[in-house]
Amino acid sequence: MADAIQVSCINKTPRFDPHLRIRNIGGVNPNGSRWILSEEEAIAGIESGKWQFYVSRGGNSVWVVIAWHLGRKYLKTEPDGLQPDNLLSLPECL
Repeated sequence: MADAIQVSCINKTPRFDPHLRIRNIGGVNPNGSRWILSEEEAIAGIESGKWQFYVSRGGNSVWVVIAWHLGRKYLKTEPDGLQPDNLLSLPECL
């Protein structure tokens, strides 16, 4: 079973296409240390069943899923009716 891990920050690329904007995702481990993964590492972890990522906003949680755009995989959240995308609205990882 995949570990459920909360994403609390991202790093974006300087592009305007939302399908190409996330470079890294990150968060905080239970011991307080920070973690960061490239989008490619996160996608591989989801596909292998190692990790399942989620984003919490306003008391609601949504899963991070893999999507395709122009033949390229990228990360997004499941639709929750809120805009902008939950991942793109997270603060930058430091």
